[in-house]
Amino acid sequence: EEAPKVEEKTSFVVKLEKFDAAKKIALIKEVRALTGLGLKEAKAMVDSAPTVVKENLTKADAEELKGKLEGCGGIAVLE
Repeated sequence: EEAPKVEEKTSFVVKLEKFDAAKKIALIKEVRALTGLGLKEAKAMVDSAPTVVKENLTKADAEELKGKLEGCGGIAVLE
């Protein structure tokens, strides 16, 4: 008998869990740059944390996005 194959996840979601309030402006600017949202929409996204920032990303892209968010004071997770 073969062991059941575990499918490797190929699509990832990057979720902003919370952020450092002192770095909120830098985080909003980064979210704008990464998502193409306007200032008002990016601010609303950051303010509504925990929230999904981007979906359907490859693992490499998701890791890169997570790193950029964390570099700006955010705490992000991959799902």
